[in-house]
Amino acid sequence: MNDQIPAAAFGIVGGSGTLSSDFPAHSPAGDVKILADNLYFETPYGESPAMRLFSVGEKRVLTVKMHGWRSGVTRADASRQIFHVFRAAGVKRVLSEGGVGTANTLLDIRDFLIPDDYIDLTMRKDVMLDGRYLLVMRDALCPELRKTLLSATKKRFHGRIFDRGVYACTDGRHFESPAEVAMLKGHADIIGQSICPEVYLAREIGACYAGLYYTVNYGEGIKKWSHETLSEIFYDDAPMIGEILLETIRETNADAHHCACPSLRKETLLKEVYSEASAKG
Repeated sequence: MNDQIPAAAFGIVGGSGTLSSDFPAHSPAGDVKILADNLYFETPYGESPAMRLFSVGEKRVLTVKMHGWRSGVTRADASRQIFHVFRAAGVKRVLSEGGVGTANTLLDIRDFLIPDDYIDLTMRKDVMLDGRYLLVMRDALCPELRKTLLSATKKRFHGRIFDRGVYACTDGRHFESPAEVAMLKGHADIIGQSICPEVYLAREIGACYAGLYYTVNYGEGIKKWSHETLSEIFYDDAPMIGEILLETIRETNADAHHCACPSLRKETLLKEVYSEASAKG
């Protein structure tokens, strides 16, 4: 257990897209340096997952594998552990990534989508760090960070990239049924299991949040897909996704905000109802 949470302006919540690459340990970039590894921190929600501190030039980044998910810990608590650490570290910009399924019939496998909105279909509704804030979820996916992520993706990928769309978040761990996918058609473009509660925990700590999502399977009932293709993507495309995230950090100034994200966290008017102690409820 590590006593001191190190300072970092950037946080990366790794997903299935970078899991096989031990991000960013094998990056060929000369400006990437691992500063500390296997960092564990005590939080009010249990011990954090293993975290890695690295730098991109002078910029310090805390990252975690696969959203912090692991046996014996709920996905809600895994997210709260991560964002508790991010808040203590002073993280101002959070990037996430992952493989997703399609709900929009116009999407193909190996398309990138950078969503501008989401639908929370999970049962993990009451997930917070404390009760001090009313979170306004307008522009929940930071427009400024999304623009930079798009620019970085275009430098590393020559396929189709969509700069907006709706991410429908389900609980998992199973994939969705044909009826569930049919219900989402016309309302969502991609389906995944991780953007919630990350997107609103990022807002709670006053950080910008954006995600890069790679389509790895068709939603059931849209087209047939194979696990072999999903496996190929899992191993073959991970280094590229990692390099996109690193390039995004290079292009992002953590301190120069031209977005409204920090101002969309408001002090709650329900101070007699919610308190810091409610964080553990």
